[in-house]
Amino acid sequence: MTRTAVNGNREKPGREVMDRAGLEDFSTQEMYREIIRRYDADPAREGLKKTPERIEKALDFLTKGYREDPKDVLHGALFDVAYDEMVIVKDIEMYSLCEHHMLPFFGKVHVAYIPDGKVIGLSKAPRLVEVFARRLQVQERLTRQIAEAIQEAIHPQGVGVVIEARHLCMMMRGVEKQNSSTVTSAMLGVFQKQNTRAEFLSLIRERTPTTL
Repeated sequence: MTRTAVNGNREKPGREVMDRAGLEDFSTQEMYREIIRRYDADPAREGLKKTPERIEKALDFLTKGYREDPKDVLHGALFDVAYDEMVIVKDIEMYSLCEHHMLPFFGKVHVAYIPDGKVIGLSKAPRLVEVFARRLQVQERLTRQIAEAIQEAIHPQGVGVVIEARHLCMMMRGVEKQNSSTVTSAMLGVFQKQNTRAEFLSLIRERTPTTL
């Protein structure tokens, strides 16, 4: 390892910076071990010994969406129907990682579309959310990707997606506002019309009955 300057400034004492060649020779777990070493005086202690391995497994799971194709998810369950009313799957749990700080954000996703001859299996909306959420994300892009994937798969009259999420990069650091939430929407086709948009938003605000 070599000590290098960052932006012309001398590094803080005790923090060694790997040069690019050194980083490329590192295994993934060795890189995590190096990160831990910079913040903890004893990275070999019992509680940290297997942490690099655990981080690697956790991040492999939390970014598994990169290895999944949304087309495979949706095209496995497309059905012809004579139905042209709004289909809504709401309150889909979502967990993702902010691409800016790699801290979690989490919340609910509401998906709606008006069919034009085809529908997707009800379980496929949550699966589609999972594919895009298990990546390094920003909420705005995630919202749009879900809507566009459904639009491309079944060409409905329109698609609406709303995400309500809380971001730990705002809650744990920065402004530290624990009760803040972010709401984003993507409206395609007929959902851009005021009456359709209003119907969708009204329906997702309704409380779900606890019994049928």
